[in-house]
Parts: sequence; structure tokens; C-alpha cells
Amino acid sequence: MKKLDFLGIGDPVIDAFIKLKNPEITCDIDDENCKISMNWGDKIPFEGVTVVPAVGNAANATVSAHRLGLKSGLMAWIGDDKFGDEIENQLKKEGIDTTYLTRQKGIGSNYHYVLSYKAERTILVKHFEYDYKLPRLAPPKYMYLSSLAENSIPFQHEIVDFVKRHPDVRLAFQPGTFQINQGYEALKDLYQASYLFFCNKEEAQRILETKESNIEKLLVMMHKKGPKIPIISDGPRGAHSYDGNRHLFVPMYPDPKPPIDRTGAGDSFSSTVVAALALGEPLDHALLWGPINSMSVVQYIGAQEGLLKRGKLLDFLENAPADYKVQEL
Repeated sequence: MKKLDFLGIGDPVIDAFIKLKNPEITCDIDDENCKISMNWGDKIPFEGVTVVPAVGNAANATVSAHRLGLKSGLMAWIGDDKFGDEIENQLKKEGIDTTYLTRQKGIGSNYHYVLSYKAERTILVKHFEYDYKLPRLAPPKYMYLSSLAENSIPFQHEIVDFVKRHPDVRLAFQPGTFQINQGYEALKDLYQASYLFFCNKEEAQRILETKESNIEKLLVMMHKKGPKIPIISDGPRGAHSYDGNRHLFVPMYPDPKPPIDRTGAGDSFSSTVVAALALGEPLDHALLWGPINSMSVVQYIGAQEGLLKRGKLLDFLENAPADYKVQEL
């Protein structure tokens, strides 16, 4: 069996980006908590559709790690339909190891509809429930677990058992919607087995069942739940990490022009931090890598087109503004 540097685990999808034309949008006075309105029964005009295969949190992360120079594979389940063909072919085109890609008969592949306007989007999601089972595999350097369907709890416990049996494997956990909805107690052992943990501020509040808005306090609370290094992003205000001793902050890398689509920005940040660590970078350097890939990804439609190769990313880092640095708070 081939030993991988980076093994992504999670459901791949096909995203169909539907670019809306002049939708009715209402927001709070601070341009937050925005809502889109459509009259029921109307015919709603749109500008176009862009279909992007083989995306989803874990697939995006795996492609990101591969482009940065790691031997990367994806453990995932797809259907035996034409969408499954498209997903598998795209992964192979990207050079991703598909040894642990399973085609399940009698079930479809995940296909999401992304309602897109300017740089923001709302995603209509459906996760097919596959027969998740951990296959026999060579321990990778990093396992990167993300979005799975609601029936995946026993499978996630299998992953925890595997990590416990192979202490050299470092587990990075970026929970998807259903995993967050499953609650901390259902996945308590998974949080405790995680070396790295990624979420945004709002997700942290949901997981911790708190209204606390102070990032430093949220980091400490999350660290007490088990992850050795929780990393919490705060949108355009940057991202924070805590390892039990140091609270580090990294700002966002400045956009060269207004973002086109923010889909995949979080995946690119977290996977790039993991990839940098796997390549031997210390945490403070790895945190500087992440926002650069996010900056690039949001300049394109879809979560993967803008993912950078290592040389190009390091060029951006070398030419970063003087104030682009990690701070210890």
C-alpha cells in the first residue's frame, strides 16, 4: 500500500454555480445577516451556470495539499452514476491518489446547487448516506477529516481508533454542517483525538453552545474540549490559533482585487496550514501560508481553480506587505 503524506476523508460533490441576476437581498444595517427573497411561483432569471466537479471540503483540501507538493489521496464514497464518473475522472486529472475512493452501487453522487451573487453564495445541499467503513490502509502523515453525511458517526469512531493505534498519524478535523449538528458529545472522542481543529467563529459558538464572542476565550474553551491546536477564523478579521501556551493571530492576505466567489476560502486556508506543517514548517510560518491560498481561491469561481502551487505561494509570501505577519497575543 502506498504511504501518503496527506489523506483527505470526506464526501466529494459536484457544485453547479447558478449566477443570479439582480436578486432581492436585505441585510442588517451593518451588512450582516443578509437574506435573499424570491416570490414563490415566479420564474427567476439567472445569468449562467458553471459546473465544478470533485469539490467539497475534503476534496478541496486534498487538491490543495497535492499542489503544494504532498503525496495526497482522498478516502471518499461516490455513486455508480455519471456524476461519480465525473468526480473520479477529475480527481485523477488532478493527480490525486484514488486508492481509497469507493463506488457504491444503487446510490447517487452528491450534487449541490450554489446560488451565487457577487462574491457570496447560498448552497442547496444533499448528502447521500453511504456505507462508510474504514478500509485497511497505510498510516499517512496527516489525516484530514471533514464533511460526511449524518449516518457517519460509527465510521468517525473507527477513524479515532485508527489514530489511537497509530500515534504518529496527526488528525486534522474541519467539521462539516452535519458533523457540527451532531453535537460535541456524539463526536467527543474525535475532538479529543484531533491534533488540529478548524472552524469559524460562528461554528465555534455552535459547537461550544455559547454566545461568547471573544476569540481568545473561544480558543481556550475549544482547547479544553480536546484539540491540541484549535484554529478559529474570523472572516476578514483574520484567524487565531492556540496550543495551550501561545495565542497566535494572522491577518488575511490583502486581495489584489474584489473577490469573485468565496466558496472554498476556508478549505484552502485550513488545508494549506496542514500542508505547510506536513512539509516541516513551524506553526507560525504555516499560519502565514493559509491566507495566501484563500486570497487566490476567491479570485475564481469554484473552490479549486485558484489553489496555488508551492512556488507561487512562496512568491506571494516573499512580496507580502510589511504588516503581514503573525502576532502573539
